Amino acid sequence: MIKIHILTLFPAMFHGFLSESIPFIAQEKGKLSVNLINIRDFSEDKHRKVDDYPYGGGAGLVMKPEPIAGAIESVLKNIQPDNECSEKTTESIIKSSEAKIPIIYFTPQGRLLNQQTIRNYLITPEIIIVCGHYKEIDQRIRDKYITDEISIGDYVLSGGELPAMVFTDAIARLLDDVISDLESALTDSHENGLLGYPCYTRPYEFQGMKVPDVLVSGHHKEIEKWCKEKSMELTAKIRPELLGKKMENG
Repeated sequence: MIKIHILTLFPAMFHGFLSESIPFIAQEKGKLSVNLINIRDFSEDKHRKVDDYPYGGGAGLVMKPEPIAGAIESVLKNIQPDNECSEKTTESIIKSSEAKIPIIYFTPQGRLLNQQTIRNYLITPEIIIVCGHYKEIDQRIRDKYITDEISIGDYVLSGGELPAMVFTDAIARLLDDVISDLESALTDSHENGLLGYPCYTRPYEFQGMKVPDVLVSGHHKEIEKWCKEKSMELTAKIRPELLGKKMENG
């Protein structure tokens, strides 16, 4: 089972997401656990303030470090260090648990999320995700706690909640016994470094358009060949850079 701790200012945004479709099934089957933590609960301000103006001036607000640090430490303190420390300090917890509990921050400045990154995290039993908001989070949080900075695309969202959902869904669908036909997931776009091939279902003819003959021929080797060719064609047309990487990697 993978346990994902999501630190956010808006935990209610996740309620619908976690109660439907694949994320819900993954939780029902005991393959995924999601722990929602409200960063505001760790604010030292009586009004639960979590933002302030940036040093040096400029537009926008920055998330204060104290609430985020408090939220992260509330998770880390429940992790048993590998060493035999009698007193679990924050520093010892981070050093001993960093390798097995990554702390992800979604930001437009991060590396682009891809299927291989998702697969790399499948072997991680616990993950912390920090959902930013406003202009940025205080850099000192990134310097001290964050182990991986990821972007889901070259655009800007209002916060890290949607990227956290994207990441969680991508993880959930690859967990054992969550999808009834795992082979289907393993032939999706990006699983082999290419885009997926075109798919068809009944009826055979729709608005004058027919299913390619090879797909109803029953010749499995020809069908496999057609799928590979179409995958290559589609990748070359829409994402040629992926095809280049595929060729480089053999």
